[in-house]
Amino acid sequence: MDKPLDRPLHRALVWLRRDLRVDDHAALYHALRSARQVWCVFVFDRDILDPLPRSDRRVEFIRDSLVGVDAELQALAASHGIEGAGLIVRHGRVDVEIPALAAALGVQAVYANHDDEPAALARDARLRGLLAHAGVVLHTSKDHVVFERKEVLTQAGGAFSVFTPYKNAWLKRCEPFYLKGYPVARHASALAPRPANQAGVPSLQAIGFEATNLHQLRLPSGPAGAQELLADFLDRIDRYQETRNFPAVKGPSYLSTHLRFGTVSIRQLARAAHERSVAGSHGAEVWLSELVWRDFYHQVLHHHPHVVTGAFKPEYDRIKWEHGKHADALFAAWCEGRTGYPLVDAAMHQINTTGYMHNRLRMVVASFLTKDLGIDWRRGEAYFALHLNDFDLAANNGGWQWAASSGCDAQPYFRIFNPVNQSEKFDPDGRFIRRYLPQLAALPDKLIHAPWQARPVDLAAAGVTLGGNYPAPVVDHGAARMRTLERYAVVKARSA
Repeated sequence: MDKPLDRPLHRALVWLRRDLRVDDHAALYHALRSARQVWCVFVFDRDILDPLPRSDRRVEFIRDSLVGVDAELQALAASHGIEGAGLIVRHGRVDVEIPALAAALGVQAVYANHDDEPAALARDARLRGLLAHAGVVLHTSKDHVVFERKEVLTQAGGAFSVFTPYKNAWLKRCEPFYLKGYPVARHASALAPRPANQAGVPSLQAIGFEATNLHQLRLPSGPAGAQELLADFLDRIDRYQETRNFPAVKGPSYLSTHLRFGTVSIRQLARAAHERSVAGSHGAEVWLSELVWRDFYHQVLHHHPHVVTGAFKPEYDRIKWEHGKHADALFAAWCEGRTGYPLVDAAMHQINTTGYMHNRLRMVVASFLTKDLGIDWRRGEAYFALHLNDFDLAANNGGWQWAASSGCDAQPYFRIFNPVNQSEKFDPDGRFIRRYLPQLAALPDKLIHAPWQARPVDLAAAGVTLGGNYPAPVVDHGAARMRTLERYAVVKARSA
């Protein structure tokens, strides 16, 4: 039960970051319980936005989601008889905008939710000092994960570096209390009208960005969009373990972008998965494990921030990756979907045209880049960071280091995905390949996974010209595998 309200503060400001919703929002809940008047703000931070391309789907997703947040705030305030409330939106540098707005509103405290990325922690430290200088306190709360930082530790009190023991400890600790939502609506009478001189949600063009193809993709935005996707997924979650690895099948939840930007509460998702798992749904159990992986990678980032620039296992930084013009050409072929391996190429076309890539394919293309092409995993990680709608530093870094075998609990370095076998197993009838590589559509199912193995007459019949409308393989997988084993042999040599 909630403790009695005393509301010691007169005014407070809630700063939204990666938590773009009103319902079950930790920082908003704590602010509403602590202050008599509460405003909410989002800052389009130029330090983050200025380096981005002007047509970035994520910026459009955020902007559209803020429209939903604004509407929810207005409706929640109106239900308590408060008119004129709504989201305040600023465009500038956070170090300037938040202190200025705090001063303009006369708040005594700013509330926000944790962001454990190293750059965000440094930003928050700077801002905490600036606000303190003005007599304003910055309060932050856990919201983005179920368990964070030092909440799930080994019996010796250290951080887990292997997933399965972490998962077991996570599940043992996961009592209903930790999955319970914050009852924001109960205390919404403290929401304050938006001052007339404070702007609401701007247009995309007003912040210097252009519309993308986001609205043509099946990715509804905002809290309402997240609930739409969740309702759809819960109707098929029981088969998740059977469908999740096949990119041509509607198997995933498609909630990753919503989790990234917090348009849905992780507690709501974990609660739904946990309840169904306890009731006997194997699909829900497997999906819950995926949510636990997410927490796992966030605690790895918290305890081992060096993973942002280097290998979790330091010995893997001794690997000599391919470099020079030839390596650059191979990397460009990977980026542009011109490797000659259809599943890899189709996956890269998927990310380039939609900003999304199926999780199985993320593993396939990452393995191909690092272990077939011998390219440094950091280059692939950076490419995903620029193009993925759901880019999250902890998960992206964890996934790439898993594929490169340099991360904690990663696949062994000698486990090298065969891109043809992966294609035959997870896209057996070539449906996914045909969707993104229409030039191969007429090839028979058995030939579409490795066109270079087809007879010239079969290629001609399908209208495929290797080296013409579809490239020949840039590497031979068998030979590349042997080079990778040689390259990775250096990790066996321990420092003296």
